[in-house]
Amino acid sequence: MAHEEVKGCVILKDLHYSVQDNTWVKADGDVVTIGMTDIAQSLAGPILHAKTKSVGTARKKGRPIATVESGKWVGPVKSPVTGEIIEVNEQLAGDAQLINRSPYRDGWVVKMKASNLEAELAEMTTGEAAVEAYRQKIEQDGIACTHIDDSDTYD
Repeated sequence: MAHEEVKGCVILKDLHYSVQDNTWVKADGDVVTIGMTDIAQSLAGPILHAKTKSVGTARKKGRPIATVESGKWVGPVKSPVTGEIIEVNEQLAGDAQLINRSPYRDGWVVKMKASNLEAELAEMTTGEAAVEAYRQKIEQDGIACTHIDDSDTYD
């Protein structure tokens, strides 16, 4: 899995990103896995609670699919695509810090059946463009990523 690190923040080049919302999408046909980026988990700090919307919930792009709470932040995880939630990461209910430890693998948030995927993926950023977009954001906002542990390996 090709990745790049900027100030400790990992960006996987094979994912699509909504840079503004710090979410990522991995598409498998019209089913997408959605999660928070390494940047988002670092900004939030240790996550105490993650409450996802229920399976069967229809969401328009930009609407919340989950609420995440840390010691310094409570906020929505916004959906980068339009569709219906078909699976939620049940492990987050008991261990929300999975998002901190493994934002791109074990800490995924929901899976959705996307209804407008091609057009919405085209609006997202991927590959080198994602790395550059996050490099600008990280430098502009003075972000440095911290990891609770490095259980995720990306190579």
